[in-house]
Formats: sequence, structure tokens, C-alpha cells
Amino acid sequence: MDILLPVVILTSLATVFAVVIVFVNKKLAVQDDPKVEEILSLLPSANCGVCGKAGCADLARSLVEGKAKIEDCPSCSAQSKAKIAKILGGDIAKFEDTLVICACCGGNACDDKYEYQGYGDCASIELIAGGRKACSNGCIGQGKCKRLCPYDAIQIIDGVAYIDNTEDSKCRQCGICITNCPKKIMKRIPAKAEIYIACSSCYKGKDVRSMCKKGCIACGLCAKICPQSAITMKGNLPIIDYDKCNACGDCLAKCPTKVIRWLKHD
Repeated sequence: MDILLPVVILTSLATVFAVVIVFVNKKLAVQDDPKVEEILSLLPSANCGVCGKAGCADLARSLVEGKAKIEDCPSCSAQSKAKIAKILGGDIAKFEDTLVICACCGGNACDDKYEYQGYGDCASIELIAGGRKACSNGCIGQGKCKRLCPYDAIQIIDGVAYIDNTEDSKCRQCGICITNCPKKIMKRIPAKAEIYIACSSCYKGKDVRSMCKKGCIACGLCAKICPQSAITMKGNLPIIDYDKCNACGDCLAKCPTKVIRWLKHD
């Protein structure tokens, strides 16, 4: 009897507390707008934080509350952005189709700072002195993007990631490679583009020459000879205005390191 009474009292208290907790939880629960779940299903779910939010769920909530812009997510495809804009009642026309490219062509032509031996992908190697490549913007080439790509659209060729953007491309613009590249050199460009810059280095020309045989040397010749004035130099790197570019090919012909390339023909 002495043991039974405390058991009955504790059981009764536990039951009361449980009922109170359930009641309070239902009473004070914050109901998410249904739009949040819809938008979250369209985001890449990488939780990379590039948008400045704690994760994709936080971004979805902020979008519904008007505290963020769809453009804040670099990994979200144009199709998904258009669907999100439709959910939010915004303009869907401004989200043009895109292609994903690797803005690097160095690979084996770029010097290594050290010889890496052992297990590891690009992210883990990046933690060791900023990666093994002498160029801090160079593709590490360990193929994390290739392994994560759900469509098998990425190959590692001569030590650098390559996405086939021909008509038979497997790439579906999901953006997983963009959010998972530690060097942030997987980038989106308009689907209408026919050329791209296969380099992300912002070093001066002499420094590039000392570490990479294929990198942009910031000579600016492409910007000078472009008849459409579609190329400008920014941070020692050419930037293409695809609204002006008519793919005449003059810049490709004059580029001394051939870092400007045909998108669907190289």
C-alpha cells in the first residue's frame, strides 16, 4: 500500500501534465501558411545558407512573409522560380531558362600546392589550406558534384568538372552541384547563351601564368574587340552581357588562352 500510493499520484500527475501540454501545444501552435510547404517543395533542400537564411524552410517562410526575394537562391532553377512566383502572385515572365556551367578549365593544367593522398571529396580537401590547387578559384577535381548529380550529367575530364550542355544533355538544372561546390564555380547562365567564360580567377595575368596554363590572364582583349560591347572586365575577369552578345565569335578567336568557349560545341 505504501508503494502503490506514490505510483498512483505520480501517474495521475503525469496524465494531467500530458493533457495540459497537448492543450497548450494546440492552443499556441503557429500555423504555417500552406504556401510555405508548396514553396519548400520547389526549393533545392540543400540548406546551404547562401541566401542568408538558416535553411530552405526559413527562406520559404521569408518569401511568404515578403522578407526575401526568389532571386536570393542561386541553386533554384528558372522553372522552380517561376512556379514560386506564381504561388506568390508575382511576375513569372522575368525568370528565363538557364544552363549550368563549370566556370573553370584549369584541372590538370593548374599547378598543385601539395600532393594529396587519401580519402576525401572536394569539400574535405578544401579544408586543407584551401584545397590542393594553386589557384584558389580552381576546380579541385575530386568529383563531389559528379557523385551528387542525380542525373549523371557531370563528368570529370582532365581534372575538371564538365557539364554536357548539348541537345542530349542529361542536366535538369536542379542546382545540387551549385550548392555543393566548395569553390562556388558551378554557375547559372541564360539558356540562350552560346559562349561562356571557363574561368573564375580574379588574379592578375602574371600570377595566373605562374600557376595555370589555361586560366584567364586578364588581358582585356575580348572586351576591346567585341563589336557589340557585350564584354566588360570586372575583377580581372571578363563578364558577358548576354542581352548584347550575338555570338559572333570574335572574342573566342582572339582569346590567347582560349578560356572563352562555345557552350554547346566545345
